[in-house]
Order: sequence, then C-alpha cells, then structure tokens
Amino acid sequence: MPILLFLIDTSASMNQRTYLGTTYLDIAKGAVEIFMKLRARDPASRGDRYMLVTFDDPPYGVKAGWKENHATFMSELKNLQASGLTTLGHALRAAFDLLNLNRLVSGIDNYGQGRNPFFLEPSVIITITDGNKLTHTSGVPDELHLPLTSPLPGSELTKEPFRWDQRLFALVLRLPGAATPDSEQLGSVPNDESAITQMCEVTGGRSYCVRTQRMLNQCLDSLVQKVLSGVVINFEKTGPDPPLVGEGIPQPWHSCHKLIYVRPNPKTGVPVGHWPIPESFWPDQNSPALPPRSAHPMVRFTCVDCEPMVIDKLPFDKYELEPSPLTQYILERKSPHMCWQVFVNSSGKHSDLAQPFGYLKASTTLSCVNLFVMPYNYPVVLPLLDDLFKVHKLKPNLKWRQAFEIYLKTMPPYFLLPLKKALRMMGAPNLISDNMDCGLSYSVISYLKKLSQQAKMESDRLIVSVGKKAPQETGIKVKNHSNTLSLAHRKDFKQLLQGITGEMSLRLADINFKEFAGFQIALLNKDLKPQAYRNAYDIPRRNLLDQLTRMRSNLLRTTQKLIRGQDEDYLHSIPMVQMGNYQEYLKMMPSPLREIDPDQPKRLHTFGNPFKQDKKGMMIDEADEFVTGPQSKKRGVTGDPNSGAALKRRRSMSPLLRRPQTPPIITNHVVGKGSNGNGVQGQPGIKPIPLHKGRGELLRLRA
Repeated sequence: MPILLFLIDTSASMNQRTYLGTTYLDIAKGAVEIFMKLRARDPASRGDRYMLVTFDDPPYGVKAGWKENHATFMSELKNLQASGLTTLGHALRAAFDLLNLNRLVSGIDNYGQGRNPFFLEPSVIITITDGNKLTHTSGVPDELHLPLTSPLPGSELTKEPFRWDQRLFALVLRLPGAATPDSEQLGSVPNDESAITQMCEVTGGRSYCVRTQRMLNQCLDSLVQKVLSGVVINFEKTGPDPPLVGEGIPQPWHSCHKLIYVRPNPKTGVPVGHWPIPESFWPDQNSPALPPRSAHPMVRFTCVDCEPMVIDKLPFDKYELEPSPLTQYILERKSPHMCWQVFVNSSGKHSDLAQPFGYLKASTTLSCVNLFVMPYNYPVVLPLLDDLFKVHKLKPNLKWRQAFEIYLKTMPPYFLLPLKKALRMMGAPNLISDNMDCGLSYSVISYLKKLSQQAKMESDRLIVSVGKKAPQETGIKVKNHSNTLSLAHRKDFKQLLQGITGEMSLRLADINFKEFAGFQIALLNKDLKPQAYRNAYDIPRRNLLDQLTRMRSNLLRTTQKLIRGQDEDYLHSIPMVQMGNYQEYLKMMPSPLREIDPDQPKRLHTFGNPFKQDKKGMMIDEADEFVTGPQSKKRGVTGDPNSGAALKRRRSMSPLLRRPQTPPIITNHVVGKGSNGNGVQGQPGIKPIPLHKGRGELLRLRA
C-alpha cells in the first residue's frame, strides 16, 4: 500500500502570480489533482493512501493523516491559504514523524533483528514550493536544518528522521511573472539549486526545477513512475578494481545510492521474503541498549568474480536494482554467469569485514542486475546442507554436526529463525535447538516493549490532533455590561417577528416598553387610515407631523400581509436573480383544495415546464384506462366482438390540452350490431371501450 504525502508550501510567497494569471498556490493545488488523475490509471493505485501536510506550525500543519478519507483530503486541499513563513525544516520533520507514527508499534523496522526488505511501507513525499529563502521566527537561515528532537518514542534508534522506504521529491516552482519569448527546451527537467535538493538526494529522490506549465506536466508524469515498492541501499565498492574492460572504468559506480525493487506477491499483493540484511553490529546480550543505525544500510561489494551458489529447495530472495552507474557497468561486462559477493561491515562476531550474505549478478538476458540475499555466510552453510541431503540422506554423522554447530556460533543469532523455517521447508530434521535465543538482552527487549506502548499512546494523541485549526488572533473584546436579554434572545421573538410582518395579529400589551426607554408607540389619531410610503421631499413642511403619524400607523398595521417598508410598486421590481424563485412564492400561496376524485393524478404547477408530470401517476387520454395498482397480465376485452384482442395504447397529453373526463354512460340495453346503447346508429371509427375489465355492459364512447 503506497503512501503519497504532499507537503505544500503555504508561506506568503506562494501568493505571487505567474504569467498564467494564477498564484503559485493555485498551481500547487492543480498539480496535486493532475497527479492523482495520472496515478488513478494504474490498477495498483487502489491501495494508495494520500496525506496532506503544510508549513503551518505543528500540529496544525497536518491536514490529512492516517484516518482521513479521500473527501477530507480534497476538502483540505481546496481550502489551503498562503500566509506564514517558509519553515521547510519543521514541515519536513512533521511529515516524517507522521509517516513513522505506527512503525514502532507494528515492528516493521525490526530493530536489532536485521533489516527485512519485505517489511516495508513504501512512501513518496512530494514537496511543492517556490524555492525562496527559508524563513523562521528566529531569522533567515542559509541552510536547511531539521529539528533534532522528535515527540515520537524510539526515534533515537535511527540516526536520520526518515527510513529506507521513504523518498523525498520536490517540485520547485520557478514560473516567471511575465511570459518569456524563449522557446522551451526539450529533454529532462534539471535539478533545482535550492536547499531542498540535497535533502532529496539523501533520501533517494530528486528535485525538479519547473519553469513552465509544460515542464510541470512532464515532472508529474515522471513522479507517477517513481511510485514503486522498494527500499534504498548504499552500495560501495571494497577491495581492488576488476581488470579493465573496454575504454575505461567510470568512477561513479564505486558508490551508488539507489533503490532495490521489492515486488509484491501477485496472488496476495504482499511482498514475501525469507532472509534479512545483517545489522552493522553484533548483538550483545550484556548491552543495556541498542546502538542507533543509519536509515540506509551500507552494503559493500567486492569485484572478485565468483560462481553463484544455489541448492535445491533452499529459499532465497531476489531483488532487482534500480538503473544506476553500477548496474550499467555490471551489464557492460557481459558476464551473466559470474557474481560479486556483498557484505555488511561489523556484522560478524570477529571479522570486521564479516561474511557474505548474498551477491550481485546480472540477469541471463543482460537486462538488469539482481541482488540475491542468502543465508549468512552462505559459502559455508550451502555445502553442508547439500551434503546433508545427497551424502548423509538426512542422517548426519558427528563430524557434520560439529561443523554445523561451529557455523551456528559464527552466524548472527537473528538468522536462526529464518534458517529453521528454511530447513522445515526443505524437509530436513530439526537441527537447531529451541533454547537458542535471538541475541538481545532482557533489558533491550523490555526497552523495546516499553517504547512500543509509548508509541501507541503518542500515535493516538497525534491522530486526534490531525485537522485542528490554528487559533485565530482576536481583536479587542468589548464586554457587555447589560443584564437584560437582547431582542433576539427573547422567548417570544418569533411571535413578535410574525406580528410585525403581518403574519399574525400583534398585541401591543405583549411588548415590554421598558426595553425601549425614551420611545412611545401609540396612535395619536385613531381615526387616521394607514397610507403607503411617499418620497420624503414631496411632503410639505406643515404635514411632516401628520406623515410621521401615518408612518407609525403603517408600521403597526396588521391587515395586509406585506413586508413593511415595501409598497405595491416595489413588489413588481424584483431582481432577475430572484425572478425564478417560484418555490418561495408557492409557500405563500394558500393550500389548494383536495381533488374530488382521489384516483386522479396530481396536477403539478406549470411554472417553467408545462409538460412536467408527477412521477407517481400518469396523465392519460380520456378513452384509456388508468390503473394505479398492479395490472393484470390479461388485457383482453370481453363482451365486445369488434374490439379484438389488441392491446390498448396509452398516450400522455399535456396538462394544458387535457379535457375533463365524462361520466360513464350506464345502459341496460344489449349492444347490437350497428347500434349503440342509446339506439343511435353506429358510425365508423367509433368503438365501444369497456370502462372496467370484464364488464362489457358499461361503455364509454370515444369522442
């Protein structure tokens, strides 16, 4: 399940506009959406998990973490705003801490027990920034520094804040504010020269210097292809160089910092492996603590050609190397049947160089280079196991047992369990005692358990804090010294509001006049009739007091259901935006009377579309039937020899053209040829149609 974490720069400098007319922050949001669309084309993207982190101060910078769904991620992405400082170091540390939240609880790092490439959480961190100067509350630093302290328990067990399955990529936006006439350069996008570039290279990623929209799309296509399952390993040459082949030896292959691909099982979708990569120290039972290890293991290789060793039924792990100068040099040698052994320094009990645990070998087709991981010191144990099956027939003698015991003492103790499982898969007898321990002291095991419990508590605390908004700076607060409730907090506020708007009668006795000190609400002349509002400049000076009385009367009148402050002319001056709000108009209409015939379809309003119909019923012609319940499968008509067995066709008519139904004609006469029930001679084109099925004596004529 790949984890895709987007680290978006939300500093104030992201508000600057480009030649496209959009800000850097808008381009960053669009880049995330384009990346997700490109990634969705891959069937393996179903298990992707997206996270969102910004440059806000911790813990407010984490917008979408482990428990947030895709909808929350998109909502937080759209609501991002650029305001703040370029605290890149603290934001990167927060991103790594978020990814490492559950690693100690799940035991995926397996501290002190070897490094298992098949225990991984492949993560890609994509940072989108403008590459400006780093800013902090304490000043403007020249270099990128990540905080050394971390709130996560167990973070001191790894020297770096990242892990070997986490890679950092950066999209540095360098789009100019004005369009340049220079044509775009085709080819690969160059690295940026900002402070984040070195951090990307350390984790096994890279940076991109984006100058145009076309380059941004090219970078996004490249990033989609970088979402791979694997771990980063440092390969370094030790010993003499091989004999010169061709024109010369390129020096970059001596030390490479590249990814090895860990392919998942096609059936289960989970990587499967057997053997770990050794630790760079020998586990000591007397040691009270574990030494910190580097995020990327240092694997050394010798350039001495050896023959690859494999025996039947012995499991081994095979990992493909990412293309690099090292793989290019091995493939140019064209020696698919030779290999170079690999080591980890200080992994053995006595030797500094330790013993080989695998080898590098080109594929038979010379298309790639693979890392084969075998049992520790495989040149010794593989011949012993081969003799066990072919010579001793699974019944080893004393000499073989002594040689095997010597091998077990020189092997790191964390290889005992994988070797025991491998022997069981091969069908060999139990040759390893159950009393042999893992090599860790009791204090170290207790310390790891304690760290796991603390990490679980810290994980729950940080997950709860995800998505919280930073407190906003408040201005001057004005304290209300009034002890009385405002008008909106009154219990009868709704009733009072309805009385003022005319929806119900207003009783002046319900108004508390003490709340309006200095005002009088009364009618000076009770015989004065209400008058609509007029222009104040048209009122003569001698009539101002009378007009004021009319205004008070107009305010308190309850007979007309109009909004106060509006006259009849104003009601016809409605903005165009509100003209189509027919639903609000229907709410003010009185309730319609019920239909006389409840079986009739409901008549909808004809505002907008006059052909609108009720989905629950049908509008039919008068001569056709309308059956609201379930209809019978038999649609034949009895009692009418001229009607035939044809099915009747229903037609829907406009409600504007629809005619009212005529009542059925009831007759006691027998229908004969050429005459109807009333004795009128039959006319061509007029067919008697039964009103109800099975009742031929009740007829209705088609007009």
